[in-house]
Amino acid sequence: MRGLPASVEIREVGPRDGLQNEDPVPVADRVRLVDALSGTGLRRIEAGSFVSPAAIPAMAGAEEVMAAIDRRPGVVYSALVPNVKGAERALAAGADELEVVVSASETHNQRNVRRSVDASLAGAAELITLVHGAGVPVEAIVSTSFGCPYEGDVEPTRVAAIAAALRDGGADRLSFGDTTGMATPRRVDDVLDALDGVGIAAAEVGLHFHNTRGTGLVNVLAGLERGVVRFDASVGGLGGCPYAPGATGNVVSEDLVHMLADIGIDTGVDLDALLTCARLAEKIVGRELPGQLLRAGPRTRTVEASSA
Repeated sequence: MRGLPASVEIREVGPRDGLQNEDPVPVADRVRLVDALSGTGLRRIEAGSFVSPAAIPAMAGAEEVMAAIDRRPGVVYSALVPNVKGAERALAAGADELEVVVSASETHNQRNVRRSVDASLAGAAELITLVHGAGVPVEAIVSTSFGCPYEGDVEPTRVAAIAAALRDGGADRLSFGDTTGMATPRRVDDVLDALDGVGIAAAEVGLHFHNTRGTGLVNVLAGLERGVVRFDASVGGLGGCPYAPGATGNVVSEDLVHMLADIGIDTGVDLDALLTCARLAEKIVGRELPGQLLRAGPRTRTVEASSA
């Protein structure tokens, strides 16, 4: 396909965004999953979240996870933090990069972190200053960028204004989350157009899609056509959001790698190794996951015809 990037970066978010919506998984199994993913060629893995265990019980023990994983050279192990206290914990645990989230939707932000958007922006700026003081980069994620389960449509200009405030507050990277799978290619274009209007180019952003309405991969393609080269995905399709009713998992990591390879885009990821990780994820959570390749296999797999 013409006009698409030669390579992209995939951040694996299964160990955090994926497992946060599951029944709590033992630390040892979370470590097994991160270590397995580290051997696939992925260069960014979201290893956990330093939120209050009372709020998200599945993320309890984040310090233990960060201490026990086998850190591979060249792999960035990031952590989501909700506030300065969480950032201090993550820094002490040795996270390579921190992520802070602000919702484009006022209602979702209140449900998620019990603060107004303006208060979250001020808190993010304080957090970024603290983390930069420790020599660690911060990525700011604007969630509900393509729609909110409580408010419906979110104006792209509002998304762009929040992103600009986070950029001006010192964020090193920006990503945009489709928290409940409300994005379509048209809405991807609308958000990227609005970002361009505040001086944020498509090549500078990351996109985080959920597959709730079956549009995850086509939204990735829409981003690729605009020059986006960073995407989040979740092994096996793990995922959801405790504060977004009806949300399903992220774009499936192995399905995404399979599609990108077939259209000539390099990810640096070993698909067979990633499928092994997806099977491990199924075993760990004890249920069938929605990844299509787990059932159908890659398109190049030989299928023997049965005799009639």
